[in-house]
Amino acid sequence: MLPELETEHLLLRAYERKDAPRAKRLAGDKDVAETNFLPHPYTLEMAEGWISSHPDLIEKGETYPFAIILKGEDQLVGTMTLRVDKLHNKGELAYWIGKDYWNNGYATEAAQLVIDFGFKEQKLNRIWAPVMSKNKASAKLMQKVGLTYEGTLKQDIIRWDEYQDVDIFGLLKEDYFGRKPSV
Repeated sequence: MLPELETEHLLLRAYERKDAPRAKRLAGDKDVAETNFLPHPYTLEMAEGWISSHPDLIEKGETYPFAIILKGEDQLVGTMTLRVDKLHNKGELAYWIGKDYWNNGYATEAAQLVIDFGFKEQKLNRIWAPVMSKNKASAKLMQKVGLTYEGTLKQDIIRWDEYQDVDIFGLLKEDYFGRKPSV
């Protein structure tokens, strides 16, 4: 079962079927896909299939996809996911935020909650995140929530027929528990 996590502005909860059309609209924006690992175009069928896969992934403890809901409006604004590698006791942080909600601090708030969940509830040793090198806002976000730059995977992915570099950010449990939050 996916717990609900809250900040002053946000509720992070499990996705519901009703979220599919909005997820399709937000994640389907080319500007969102441009700097993330989302397929484009992103169809309603893709959103529905992705959401329907969640209960099994959560039950197996493999993936925790949180819907980021703006309090007061009860609106989906994005996703913050933790993919758990049980063999190596680490988690991959992945997210997207709808373009209309960029630069409001929502990704920072949500990332901090999910990092806390990963270290405190899942007892992970490491949380890492891949960020497309051209996505300077995501790189800044990762550093703001305590992840440090570890290196660049040169021409790691192909997006729209172009090779793209991917920066890797990470945080160890010992550093997480030894640091003061900057958020």
